[in-house]
This record gives sequence, C-alpha cells and structure tokens, in this order.
Amino acid sequence: MYKQLKELVTQYVDVSPESITRDSRFVEDLEFDSLDFIAMIGDIEEHFQIEMDISDLLEITTVGDALHYIEHYAVSQKANASAAYE
Repeated sequence: MYKQLKELVTQYVDVSPESITRDSRFVEDLEFDSLDFIAMIGDIEEHFQIEMDISDLLEITTVGDALHYIEHYAVSQKANASAAYE
C-alpha cells in the first residue's frame, strides 16, 4: 500500500517516489494545496476502495497518517462487508 500511495502522491506534486517518506508532510514538505489534497483523497478512495470520513481528513498531515488511515479503514470496511453477508 505504501508504494501505491507514493505513486498517487507523485501524480499531484513534482517529486520522485523515492523522496517521499512516511514523515513527509503534505503541505509543508510536498507543497500540496487544498484542491490537490482533496483530489488526491478522491483518488485514494477509488484506488483503495475505501470511503474516507471528511472529519478524519483534518488529522491526515503526513504520508504516514494517510497510510495508517488506509490500512486501518481498508481492513475495517472489508470486515464490515464480510459480516453483512453472514
């Protein structure tokens, strides 16, 4: 997931995937503006098949934060989907 997330990030900012770390901050380090960030969130939702809560977006300031969110909610949403079929 980390590699895929870094590839998504590079679609919005002019940096190499190798220069992106978990500690990279979207605004301060990668120079995202708010429109690019929201567009990237839409791509993340589509790519990882998750739905991100708008209130949680305020907590996502680094690549690591985004990765943690994706990992946590991808597992949660899959578990909820499985439970619905039981």
